[in-house]
Amino acid sequence: MQGSRLYVGNLSYSITNEQLKELFAKYGEVVKADIIQGKGFGFVEMANAELAEKAKLELNETEFQGRKLRIDEARPPKPRSFSPSGGGFGLHRGGFGSGGGRSSGGYSPGGRGGYNSKRTGGPRRENRRERGSRDRG
Repeated sequence: MQGSRLYVGNLSYSITNEQLKELFAKYGEVVKADIIQGKGFGFVEMANAELAEKAKLELNETEFQGRKLRIDEARPPKPRSFSPSGGGFGLHRGGFGSGGGRSSGGYSPGGRGGYNSKRTGGPRRENRRERGSRDRG
């Protein structure tokens, strides 16, 4: 194992950073323990790679608070790409009727592409009424 940072998966949602730190402290000095709230996983950083390896071997697939732990060497986070015209539903993310950045996010009209993009073919609704009254007579 090269690094001293461990991924700890399948955690109980009620576990705290302190409880996680105490669990790993049995295998050596814990530099940092972080739970990702609401996700069921976290990260533990041990003082060195040897301690991390020891903790991984001892704790992987053991039961803790009613759940079988999955422990592996943490991978570096993937770089996130930023796209000013990205999709999505939330604020500033494009979404229905838009594709723009900050000025046209969410459900607002404008931008480019999306669910409410320009209709092609056929008259617009406001013109249908006028055309229908002309045809009658």
